[in-house]
Amino acid sequence: MEIPDALVDLLRRNAARTEADRRVAEENITALREAGLFRLLVPERFGGRQASMRTLVEVGSELGRGCGSTAWTTSLINIAAWLVGLYPERAQREVYGADPHALACTALPPSATSKAADGGQVVTGRWGFVSGCLHAEWALLGMPVTGESGEQLDQGLALVPMNQLTIEDTWHVVGMRGTGSNTLVADDVFVPSYRILSVSRAREGEYATEFKDESLYRAAFIPVLALSLVGPQLGLARGGLEWVLASLEKGRGISHTFYTEARAASSTQMQLAEAAQLIDTAALHLMRAADDVDRWAADGRRMPLSRRARVRMDTATVALRSRQALDILLGMEGARSFTETNPLQRIWRDQETASRHAMLNPASVTELYGRALLGIEEQISPLI
Repeated sequence: MEIPDALVDLLRRNAARTEADRRVAEENITALREAGLFRLLVPERFGGRQASMRTLVEVGSELGRGCGSTAWTTSLINIAAWLVGLYPERAQREVYGADPHALACTALPPSATSKAADGGQVVTGRWGFVSGCLHAEWALLGMPVTGESGEQLDQGLALVPMNQLTIEDTWHVVGMRGTGSNTLVADDVFVPSYRILSVSRAREGEYATEFKDESLYRAAFIPVLALSLVGPQLGLARGGLEWVLASLEKGRGISHTFYTEARAASSTQMQLAEAAQLIDTAALHLMRAADDVDRWAADGRRMPLSRRARVRMDTATVALRSRQALDILLGMEGARSFTETNPLQRIWRDQETASRHAMLNPASVTELYGRALLGIEEQISPLI
């Protein structure tokens, strides 16, 4: 999907303000709404684009060139829209019927308690790191589903209006500050059964939507969630490369050497090539993973464990290679990279933070993929 350069430039100009305010600049939100970039994964039935995972990661990687926090927030809001598309039509209409432009946010871990009630569950809990919550009208929140005796029957994802929740200002971090990923709190909130998605069934590819012909909403659950995290990280690395190239074009030298132009040094050329190749490697893994998820969904077949594990490995590779590329670029720029006015240090902090998301842990994901390759049934995580 083509993203106008003017939009990326806008995000770049507002990146420092987004970080300082610890929320995406409203000018960015308005521009993204007008461009339809919060509706990539909303069903066409409600006026959305109903695009693809390939489109999602392409958009994320383009927006990330301008502002990592804005790109991350956009990607996570879109993935919440995809999750809404998995619910029964009745729930979908509650979200989009009155406001086709409604936005949602999500937190998958079941950080709550619940008790059975007539027609649903009463939920109390706290959910941290909820990206996009400052701009959302709905939230999707992980919860246990319990029986009348209090026993846990399932793990669910509750769809809750934001006006039934409170936001605690807890997002005080060194990177991705602008995402405003604060904590949501629910106190005895009733959630009807049709607004509770079974996470255990979703992991098996069983979704509640009645529209089985919509291939986008047949995509593999955990691979989709993992993909949503890495498009912006590729964008951050690309943005860092663009910054360093622009710096080299200004004709600066290399301190404590005879090089009056750093671009003339073989060390500069080799490091630049290595960083660019790492970014290209990240892009290849990202697009392969997105295309794989889209292809299996279009075919109407459940993605096998080996492919789902490979997608997890691909996404971790995107994060790791993007991080490695930025490390090289920082070294090329030297100590000047860390002046507060240099955007490269913000890009670096954003990348260092985003790439540490638990779902992208390279050690865990590598073990997970290795077990899948060996056909070992016992896995280290249900999130495959």
